[in-house]
Amino acid sequence: MRALVSVSDKTGLVEFVQGLVDLGWEIIATGGTQKLLESKGVKTIGISEVTGFPEICDGRVKTLHPKVHGGILARRDVPEHMETLKENGIETIELVCVNLYPFRQTIAREGVTLEDAIENIDIGGPSMVRSAAKNWRDVSIVCDPADYDTVLAEIREKGNTTPETRLKLSAKAYTHTAEYDCCIATYMRKQAGLNEKLFLEYDLKQELRYGENPHQSAKFYAEGEKSSFALPFARQIQGKELSYNNIQDANAALSVLRDFTEPFCVALKHMNPCGAAVGANIMEAWQAAYEADKVSIYGGIVGVNREFTAELAAAVKPIFLEIVIAPSYTPEALEILATKKNLRVMEVDMTPSDKPVMQYVGVAGGLLAQHLDTAVETITPEMCVTKVKPSAALMADLEFGWKIVKHIKSNAIAVVRDGHTIGVGAGQTNRVGSAEIALKQAQAAGFCDGLVLASDGFLPFDDTVALAAQYGVTAIVQPGGSIRDADAVAKADELGITMLFTGVRHFKH
Repeated sequence: MRALVSVSDKTGLVEFVQGLVDLGWEIIATGGTQKLLESKGVKTIGISEVTGFPEICDGRVKTLHPKVHGGILARRDVPEHMETLKENGIETIELVCVNLYPFRQTIAREGVTLEDAIENIDIGGPSMVRSAAKNWRDVSIVCDPADYDTVLAEIREKGNTTPETRLKLSAKAYTHTAEYDCCIATYMRKQAGLNEKLFLEYDLKQELRYGENPHQSAKFYAEGEKSSFALPFARQIQGKELSYNNIQDANAALSVLRDFTEPFCVALKHMNPCGAAVGANIMEAWQAAYEADKVSIYGGIVGVNREFTAELAAAVKPIFLEIVIAPSYTPEALEILATKKNLRVMEVDMTPSDKPVMQYVGVAGGLLAQHLDTAVETITPEMCVTKVKPSAALMADLEFGWKIVKHIKSNAIAVVRDGHTIGVGAGQTNRVGSAEIALKQAQAAGFCDGLVLASDGFLPFDDTVALAAQYGVTAIVQPGGSIRDADAVAKADELGITMLFTGVRHFKH
């Protein structure tokens, strides 16, 4: 039995190949792979000994030879194939262990040149991988070091891999070359100035029972690279399987949590924050978020950015919730939450990261792609555009309101006081309508003065300012940018309201 080994990623290679040698296999190796194995005392046959031809063109040509591909591709159940091998002095190869030049890692380096990228486009590797994958009935193709133990165990136990394993390895191999070629194609098209093509790589994580409604089918996919504040990489500790709507809501909660470093709690319903608050500790934040809207939280989600404690678990236990989200849980908290069998308890990595996050939205016949809105502006007194300047006491609420309103569906209005929401107006067809909803909610809760109003988009007329004054708003933060900005500023000055322009819009459609 012969194995051909030529890898870029040498993780676990020596142990794997030594295991094959111990089982009586001959090892054919190329270039750097052979040097590593020989340095570790593993005897190999050089590729040139097999082909009878030296590696040429700086190693660009070494395995593209009939004695390699004939040994891989020949069907063992076809006598004519085997006779041809015999006539040409070609020995069969039963296992190919190949992974490809690090093209993706190369182009990710700062200052990489086109010449560097070109030299990391593998030619012989993909050819061998595809040949072995095509002839999977006779040949094992191993391109993922994670498969080494399984392959070695089967060979040790049964003398060879099973047909079922070889078929799986073949499918993984074609995926390996497809992803590799997509990466090269994307890079080369950019270098050549051709129209971009978008190649997306996602792994199926979960078959969902249905989509937004029971008559819609749905699936949940995960990116290949793990990231923080990402639901596909969360650990579900208990509870029912996540639904399509659960996933959407939980993702929205994580987007809000991403923007806060101080102890923070958000209650969320239908992808909109219904209560949110910062506090000196997580219990204080929870209590304020819950008090903000005790009605809407029913059947919603609670997310916190600190460890979920037993005290917090006891507080949320009487409330019907779909999901709780936290970076960690105390054992005592999990004991309490375990009494609510259907509650989905999610543990999510909340490590801060500056890595850009792409957001994809399907439309009929196409796809929209944008960077996730992770921008967080610091609110400063210099943003004030009115005669009345914000007091120091108002600055924290102005910043808090501005952070929250970006996560409410536009047209969005958030009314806040003392570091928590007291009114939320979401998704209305006009901004004054959203403001009226939020302000009436604040009034109903007994808040009638010292309020801060945040708007995700500019105020196109002075009507929202006039309405805000009636309900006790003393400060407004908005992007600015309307052709009628002067009207809104004049009305604020007339009514004694301070107004700040951030210069940044945060629509969420």
